[in-house]
Amino acid sequence: MPTNLLRRKPHQPASAQKPATNGGRGQGRFVRLTAGRHHLILRLLETRTADLVWQALPLFSIAETWGESIHFETPLRTGRERGARLNVQPSDVCFWTEDERVVLAWGPTPISRPDEIRLMRPCNIWAETVGDPAILSGVTPGEKVSLERTEVPAAAKA
Repeated sequence: MPTNLLRRKPHQPASAQKPATNGGRGQGRFVRLTAGRHHLILRLLETRTADLVWQALPLFSIAETWGESIHFETPLRTGRERGARLNVQPSDVCFWTEDERVVLAWGPTPISRPDEIRLMRPCNIWAETVGDPAILSGVTPGEKVSLERTEVPAAAKA
């Protein structure tokens, strides 16, 4: 296992999943995911993967589906973080390090057991959805996907 996977910057908190702050103003970093005609806002967490995604924006790709999830390829490379998980919650936005893909699962995948959302391998959790990720159930394979920076949504200010 490469040693750089376990390193973190000295100023980062030990917790791998807190909403990220932007310049000390108390506002988080937000990304707009567009997949075909569907839109979803993502709130970035304080993780190395979230930092990598934020620096690389905007990103463009093609959607693929797998059960009640979508995933898409990115040009990003990162290692698996300590907080990587195999089972996720519907609001989790994941990065599959082995295939350099973003994964959003809002329901069971083909390998899920009852009452769980199981991914193929442990993935880094780098963001959470603002709103219902099931809106992405209308996405079909081959549709264009984009991730772009956006302003703080009204729902997230409260």
